[in-house]
Amino acid sequence: MRIIAGRHRGRRLEAPPGAATRPTADRVRQALFDMLWHAPWAGREAVEEAVVLDAFAGTGALGLEALSRGAASAYFIEQDRVALGVLRTNITLCQESTRARIMAGDATRPPKMVAACSLVFLDPPYGKELVPKSVAALGAAGWIAPGALVIAETGREEAVVLPGYEDVAVREHGAAKVHCFRKEA
Repeated sequence: MRIIAGRHRGRRLEAPPGAATRPTADRVRQALFDMLWHAPWAGREAVEEAVVLDAFAGTGALGLEALSRGAASAYFIEQDRVALGVLRTNITLCQESTRARIMAGDATRPPKMVAACSLVFLDPPYGKELVPKSVAALGAAGWIAPGALVIAETGREEAVVLPGYEDVAVREHGAAKVHCFRKEA
C-alpha cells in the first residue's frame, strides 16, 4: 500500500497484521481521488486546502492521500489499538505530524468536535450499517460542515441513504462500493 499522488507520491504505508483492518486498495483510492479531482460536483478545490476527517481511519490512507494532494489538515478517528499504532507510524513516515491529528474513539460516538470538515471519508467495517449511524453522530457533533462532501466505502451489496445529503455519485470497485454525498446547506 502506498500514497498514489502528490507530495508523498510512492511513500509506502504500514498496515496492521491480520484482517481486523481493511485498508482501501490503492486502485480504489486512485479512482476515488481521480473522480473527486474531475467531477463537476467536486473538483480540485474539494481536496486542496480542505479540512479532512478520516473516520474509521485504520491506516490513515485516505486522509494521508488527501494531505499529499494539498489538503490543509486532517483529523483521524480510530478505535482499534493496533490500527492506532500503525496510523501514528504512517503519519510520522509521511512527516505530517503538524497537519494531522489523531483521536482515539468511535465514529458512531465521536469525540468532541475540533473542526467542521469539508471532506469526510468513512471506511467502516462492511455489513454493519455504520455509515448512516456515524454520519448522524458526526453531523450532530458538528464535524461535518454545510456543503461538505462525505465519501463512504461499503460492501458492494450495501445501500446507503442519508437524509439531508444529496447522493452525487456511486461507483463499484470489486467487492467495494464508493458512495459520494454532499451535505445540504
